[in-house]
Amino acid sequence: MPTVAYIFPGQGSQAVGMGKDLFDNFAAARAVFDEADASLGFSLSDMCFAGDEAELQLTANTQPAILTVSIAAYRAARAEGLVEPAIVAGHSLGEYSALVAAGVLSFADAVRTVRKRGEYMQAAVAVGVGAMAAVLGLDEDSVAAGCDEAAQGQICSPANINSTSQVVIAGNAEAVDRACEIMKAKGAKRAIKLNVSAPFHCALMSPAQERLAADLGEIAYSNFEFPIVHNVDGASSDDKYAVRDKLTRQVSAPVRWLQTMQFMKTQHVTRFVEIGPGKVLSGLLRQIDRDANYSNIEDKESLRNTLESQ
Repeated sequence: MPTVAYIFPGQGSQAVGMGKDLFDNFAAARAVFDEADASLGFSLSDMCFAGDEAELQLTANTQPAILTVSIAAYRAARAEGLVEPAIVAGHSLGEYSALVAAGVLSFADAVRTVRKRGEYMQAAVAVGVGAMAAVLGLDEDSVAAGCDEAAQGQICSPANINSTSQVVIAGNAEAVDRACEIMKAKGAKRAIKLNVSAPFHCALMSPAQERLAADLGEIAYSNFEFPIVHNVDGASSDDKYAVRDKLTRQVSAPVRWLQTMQFMKTQHVTRFVEIGPGKVLSGLLRQIDRDANYSNIEDKESLRNTLESQ
């Protein structure tokens, strides 16, 4: 039997209607949406299934929505017989989904916390002050050097090291604009501004990090059912006492996704299952390892296909 890793997506794959197929077909998924609604005090289910697209795109709504759909998919899949993983990870917000799957965080605590996380991140930087851009075709060192050159006293730094050829940068909008031109001059295939509501995973998020630390300090953390690879260092851990610090630092630190995937390969992972809306992480995995064995679970059809291939 293959050594399986679960990977959970973060922002960037949200759309009205996500999770509805899971809700309609699996009791375990319905229970997750019901718990989210009760924990948040409003109908996240209605927002996901038939809400306003612009409202769902707000990070304070996007974060609990993606977490909820991911855990609904996870619990439906496990109820249907998905094999237990050897290790888990999640991209940015997805790390909370991974920690719920590993039994470290309760879903209720996680969904309330990521709602606040989104609020804090949005409030940390006024609209228009920050920006993010995806740089394609340059390695991390070249992108970091370009960011340093572009900063000119402002913030500009790598935010997501997604693959060997894709690095997302974040910082002050003017610095990110300068960086895009510098990256193109350095040979980047593309440098594309992203449609995001805040400059995530850079020093501009420090106010959000400080506020979130207090909330993370009030959560009860349980023992790991299986280890996780954390975003901030791309290293494995099963130490519940380290989780608060790792999640706190994650807010303003870059997401080391390439390192995470490379570490999993050293742990003899032979199959990856992306659990949650979209296939963003599957696409990144193809960039990192063309021969990787992977599948995704986001609805009834993909769940059945994954179960049949395990």
